[in-house]
Amino acid sequence: MDFELSKEQKMIKKEMSNFCKKELNKDYVHWMDEHVDFPPDELWQKFVDIGFFKYSIPEEYGGENLGIVDTMIAFEEICKASMSVGLALGVTTGFGTRFISELGNKEQKDQYLPLIAEGKLKTCMALTEPSGGTDILGSVKTEAEEKSDRWVVNGEKVFITGAHKSDYMMTFCKTEKDQKPTRSLSVLMIPSHLKGISITRIPKISCHHCDSVGITFNNVDVPKEYLIGTRGNGWYESLTVLNPERIGCAIMGVGLISAAYEDAFEYAKQRHAFGGPISRFQILQHYLADMYINLENSRNLTYKAAWLCDKGLPYHFEATMAKLVSSEGALHAGRYGAEIMGGYGICSEYPMQRYLRDAYQLQFSPISNEMSKNMLMQFQGLPKSWS
Repeated sequence: MDFELSKEQKMIKKEMSNFCKKELNKDYVHWMDEHVDFPPDELWQKFVDIGFFKYSIPEEYGGENLGIVDTMIAFEEICKASMSVGLALGVTTGFGTRFISELGNKEQKDQYLPLIAEGKLKTCMALTEPSGGTDILGSVKTEAEEKSDRWVVNGEKVFITGAHKSDYMMTFCKTEKDQKPTRSLSVLMIPSHLKGISITRIPKISCHHCDSVGITFNNVDVPKEYLIGTRGNGWYESLTVLNPERIGCAIMGVGLISAAYEDAFEYAKQRHAFGGPISRFQILQHYLADMYINLENSRNLTYKAAWLCDKGLPYHFEATMAKLVSSEGALHAGRYGAEIMGGYGICSEYPMQRYLRDAYQLQFSPISNEMSKNMLMQFQGLPKSWS
């Protein structure tokens, strides 16, 4: 068992770390968190310039065909600097790239994958609806009615990350009215500019510089060529995207824990009270020790899940655990990091309050931690606890 990164992986980590220190420094991230709802175009272009969007694109479409482990190494550094930027990039590289490369036909791959590799196309995944998120099969009410040359889409989606800046929405729709839920869904790659689509901002405390919005589809005509994958088989086919999503969300937690731990650790060494540095207080050392343990556990689980995915082995169990452990670890790090910093921990000029706010979003996205535990036991053979 070898935990050492390869020479190439060490280079990815070093280059992305240096890039983030320069282009995603704390002052700039703080400015974005208060002034924009998505990373600015000039920052997006800088990620294009370093070849980030080529990472997971197959070589025949202008990419580098890197595996999940390699891309997560880069994402950890990005999410450590800004979870919002990680989200904004991820909804294109994680959803757009994967939906098209895994489910797209030849024409779709030829047309869209090179554009993603060049950073010229943004996507999002429109799945969650007002009636529920985790219960996909029971909550999707958005319908796509087949006409002669098109689909007519009606429905509503909520909490859709980056939809307001997307070019295409990977949208889950009910297309088969008389089929059982697992055979009723299809995925349409809906152009965001189509008539009948309206976007509503949803103010939230977390990830300010990557908004999640509401979408309403009102008699939207979608050409049939935008069907991704097989009609009526969207539920099963989408698992190739939804399971890796948990790995991506887990690495966001890893990045948050790492950032909170480093800031709290340095503050504890520098802050003096009662005649010496507060780092000598036993309780604060316990807080920091728990953070560090959570960081190691989260990182190991996440990279194990990514390694299994790259090897083509089952990884749904590990990905679910990784998301659960890292999200809870991130919330712990934000909370106790703020306690270590006292009043400064909740001042807007310090990033600790942002780590804490952002960590809350991971508690239920893309699946709630409570449901994660239920699923883990279901994987172990216990009955569905919600049935």
